Amino acid sequence: MTPRHRQPVLVLTNPYDVTADVVLRVLAHRRSPVVRLDPGTDLHTGASLTASFRTDGRRGTLRTPSRELDLTEVGAVWVRRASPYEGPADLDGPERRFAASQSVWGAGGILASLPGAHYVNHPWANRAAEHKPAQLAAAQRSGFAVPDTLITNDPQEARDFVALQRAGAVYKPVWNTPYSVDGEPRAVWVRDVRAQEITDAVRACPHLFQARVPKAYDVRVTAVGDRLFGVRIDSPDLDWRHRQDLMTCTPIAVPEPVARSVADYLGHFRLVFGAFDFAVTPDGTWSFLECNPNGQWAWQPPETTDRIAHALADELQRGPDA
Repeated sequence: MTPRHRQPVLVLTNPYDVTADVVLRVLAHRRSPVVRLDPGTDLHTGASLTASFRTDGRRGTLRTPSRELDLTEVGAVWVRRASPYEGPADLDGPERRFAASQSVWGAGGILASLPGAHYVNHPWANRAAEHKPAQLAAAQRSGFAVPDTLITNDPQEARDFVALQRAGAVYKPVWNTPYSVDGEPRAVWVRDVRAQEITDAVRACPHLFQARVPKAYDVRVTAVGDRLFGVRIDSPDLDWRHRQDLMTCTPIAVPEPVARSVADYLGHFRLVFGAFDFAVTPDGTWSFLECNPNGQWAWQPPETTDRIAHALADELQRGPDA
C-alpha cells in the first residue's frame, strides 16, 4: 500500500477551476501525487474508467492519455466543480440523453465508491446538503439563529407572511438555476419584496421568502474540518455578491457558540467542507442564511485564501485515516 502522505489525490473538477488551482499548487509543492479529472468531458476525449467486483475483491482503473491510476490506491477525492454529464457531443437526442444518464449512474457511481478514500465532500453528502429546506431544518437543529422563513407556491400565504415582517422581507431563489432574458444570462439576486408585489405567478413553483435581518455586516465562515476561517463583509448591497468590487473583507473571529453550531451542522450532513453565510445584527447576533457545501472561497483576502488552501491540502493528505 502506498504510504499515506504519498497516496494519490483525485480532484474532480473542470479545467477552468482557478479555486482548485490554488490547492493544487500547495499539493505540488508538497510533492503529493494528484490526478485531475473532469469526468463529464474527459471520458469522451480519451480517458476511460473501469471497475470490477469479483469474489477475490474489487479493482478499478482510471486511464488518461498521460497516466494510469489504480483506484484502490486513491487516498482522497476532492469533489469540486466537475462539468455536468451531458453525453458525447457527436450524439443527438435520446442517444445523448441515454449516454449522459448512464454516465451519471455509472461513472458517477464508481467515483463515489472508492474503497477507503476520504471525500471532501462526498458527492451524495453535497447533494443532500444543497437543498435550502434541509439547510434551514439542520440550522435550527444545530442551534443557529435562523430568520423566519416561508417556502411556498401559495400567493396568499406569501402575501400574509411578508406583510407580518416589521423589518421587511426578502425574496431569494431556492436554487441558483440558470436564468436568461432574450438569450442574455441574468443573476437572480436576493431582493426586498412587499406584499403587494406578490402575484399569482408564485403558483408556478416554490418561492422562498424570509424576514429581512437588520444587519450591521455579513460574514462568510469557511469550514475545513474543525478549522474555521471567518471574514467580515461590508457591502452597500443587500446581496454582497451583486457588486463584489464594492465590498471590503476583513478577517473576523468566529464566536464559540457559532463554532459549535457549525460543527454540529457539518456532522449532520457528514460534510468536511462548508461555506457558511451569516448576517450579523448590531447587537451581535449571527443569523444563519445558508451553507454552500461546495462554495467558492478564493475571492477572500490573500492571507485567508492561503490558509484555506493549506487546510484543504492537509485534509486531502490525511487520506483514509481522516
